[in-house]
Amino acid sequence: MFTVVVMYPAGGKFDLGYYMKTHMPLVDARWRGLGLKDWTVTKINGAPNGAPTYQVITTLTFDSGESFQKAVAAHGPEVMGDIPNFTDVQAVMQLGEPVAA
Repeated sequence: MFTVVVMYPAGGKFDLGYYMKTHMPLVDARWRGLGLKDWTVTKINGAPNGAPTYQVITTLTFDSGESFQKAVAAHGPEVMGDIPNFTDVQAVMQLGEPVAA
């Protein structure tokens, strides 16, 4: 398994309705057949010691790092091209492997 964590910093525009109704269905439709297994979206409401660092965090689970690379190669421009439709912030992306659940 391979995870892609996409974190959208707090403070900028973020249209959660568009993200959930349009962007994530696009991601699912384009990448599901290329190794995407599951995804979750978390809306961050607060942090223990002040304002949250991120407003939305999305976790994508793929079969492997190679399947993620193939998905991006096949449909990355379309998926990434949709980003300005829901946010004006630069997302932070982290790649990894689950070690426990």
